[in-house]
Amino acid sequence: MGLPRIVSRAEWQVARDELLAKEKAATRARDALNAERRGLPMVEVGKEYYFDGSDGKATLLDLFDGRDQLVVYHFMFAPEWDAGCTSCSGFLDQIGHLAHLRARGTNFVAVSRAPYTKLLHFKSRMGWTVPWFSTDGGDFNYDFGASYREEPHDVPAISCFLRDGDRVFHTYATFARGLDGLGSTTSLLDLTALGRQEEWEMPTGRASGLGAPAGSPRVRYHDEYED
Repeated sequence: MGLPRIVSRAEWQVARDELLAKEKAATRARDALNAERRGLPMVEVGKEYYFDGSDGKATLLDLFDGRDQLVVYHFMFAPEWDAGCTSCSGFLDQIGHLAHLRARGTNFVAVSRAPYTKLLHFKSRMGWTVPWFSTDGGDFNYDFGASYREEPHDVPAISCFLRDGDRVFHTYATFARGLDGLGSTTSLLDLTALGRQEEWEMPTGRASGLGAPAGSPRVRYHDEYED
């Protein structure tokens, strides 16, 4: 195994400072990329989609649970499988308490093509509390690029939506390696049209837009949010 070379503390600090300059440049570049992502146009979703969940049939609007934004994780679980994808399971394992997302008017759900009874059994085995819905027999996964009918297969994906009253808009999607590094509250918010809802974010005016909280509430213990 090729381990890093051994140096003095002073030599290490020089190398660390050089890398830190590159890390700060990468952070600024990421902030600019996030701003460009929030500037993307959006597409109204006119088609009706139905999902099977804990309360029976649900629409795409229902998945928002009354919030302004929705992040959907397309979990690979084909109808004929007895268990979900191991990589997708690893992704859901790292999702933190949803109260931090919900405090910023954003809901998070997982969807899969497997029947809901299979999802429920596997969800219980994994000990997850993330809302999980079945798209079994529907077009949702296909229409948003997470499943293919030709040479049938699924890909891991995230789709982001924005709600304005009863109108739903598709704002962003990313697939496969585009999910690398995602999972934290801030990384998921960075994919959305309203972002982290911090005053410093560009474009301006999103921090209090469309009924989102005015500014970003300070991070609290997850049981102390009003929602």
